Amino acid sequence: MKQELPSVPRETEAPLRDYLALLLRWNTRINLVARADPETLWTRHFLDSAQLAPLLPETPGPLVDLGSGAGFPGLVLALLTGRETHLVESDRRKCAFLQEGARLLGLTQVKIHSTRIEDAPLPPAVILTARALAPLPILCGYAHRLLAPHGMALFPKGRSATEELTTAAVDWTMRTERFGSRTDPDSTILRLSEIRPVSAQA
Repeated sequence: MKQELPSVPRETEAPLRDYLALLLRWNTRINLVARADPETLWTRHFLDSAQLAPLLPETPGPLVDLGSGAGFPGLVLALLTGRETHLVESDRRKCAFLQEGARLLGLTQVKIHSTRIEDAPLPPAVILTARALAPLPILCGYAHRLLAPHGMALFPKGRSATEELTTAAVDWTMRTERFGSRTDPDSTILRLSEIRPVSAQA
């Protein structure tokens, strides 16, 4: 039985569709996402990002999205949640697109950091997201440094999720929850908290 795709609230679908149109226009000039038809992009990027929203904690506080690229999932979650959101992206052309996307969506609570992750002046994050950025052991290092004490990380992963968890466990301890992706049967969403170096447990 085919799994039903996630959806977005009716009041946010129209602005997200406008954002999709903006993405299609910019994608002809700079490489933001792989070329595809609009409905494929809607599912692969917009709905894939939106499915993270129900997994976010109710705790107020900033969301930090690393390697934001074309705004997935950070800009979509900023619209769906209204949270203070920090997007970190080192490519200046992509940052220009993110600025235009935030303006189009009226997201005044979004701050874009055009720099490397290590150099970004970020607040302690209640939520940390990263999509197709780096292997889990590297993401755990970022999470340990950037998360607030009771914060959590949401990392969508593909078929390598189990292997990456095994590799990360060599150097990191964490509380791990796994959720099946509703847009890709081969993908998993990892929700991690209490991320600590193994050396700190000794």
